[in-house]
Amino acid sequence: MHPEVTELRKFYGRPLGGMVRRLLTQRIRSRWRTTQSGAVIGFGFAVPYIGMFRSEAARVGAFMPAAQGAVVWPTSDAVLSVMLDEALFPLPDASIDFLLCVHGLEASGRPAAMLREIWRVLAPEGRVLLVVPNRRGLWARFDTTPFGHGRPYSRGQLERLLTDALFTPFEWTSALYMPPLDRQWMMRWATVFERVGARLWPAFAGVIIVEARKELMGALPKGKPAKGQTVLAPAHSLAKEAK
Repeated sequence: MHPEVTELRKFYGRPLGGMVRRLLTQRIRSRWRTTQSGAVIGFGFAVPYIGMFRSEAARVGAFMPAAQGAVVWPTSDAVLSVMLDEALFPLPDASIDFLLCVHGLEASGRPAAMLREIWRVLAPEGRVLLVVPNRRGLWARFDTTPFGHGRPYSRGQLERLLTDALFTPFEWTSALYMPPLDRQWMMRWATVFERVGARLWPAFAGVIIVEARKELMGALPKGKPAKGQTVLAPAHSLAKEAK
């Protein structure tokens, strides 16, 4: 179940939400150091994070599922946000290069369909970056933050889900090792918690962050294929850039 967009905005307006934004922004930027000339889409509630790409990417957009609700973004320029069905994106095939999913997968009622739709709109060399609550972490156990809503995942579950949707996960990291407490002293120690937690209790991070690439080869069907037979999933052709 998606948390309401008003609650998401309220969370990121709090000190704890600001700290989460800083820590996750560092992780996201470490993976996507530049998106120059690429098309970037944020799905779920990714607006706290995709703003950093507006000055470098060719196109940026914010897709927000109808079950969550949407906000106008940005508020001081042309609107780049749209509310939609989580498994029906208003984009042609192979039309974007990067998709960042935050507060999206864990709340989805149709995660497999959502990932296949992401697969459809990504270019052949496209990348998806998922930020998902860790089922072993503290953050998934407290509903006082958005990471305590929906279904948390383990690394194994994410790997199977991505593989079934024709993605190959190739980079894993994690974040949010501090307890999800909105305390001023905790904010001051957040960076220390990140460094120490990554070394001493990496399995108990609040979120798992995985980057995956789109694959054009499908899985073999059940049953033994004929000798010399190669089974491929039909690859979508490159679409012209949407006007």
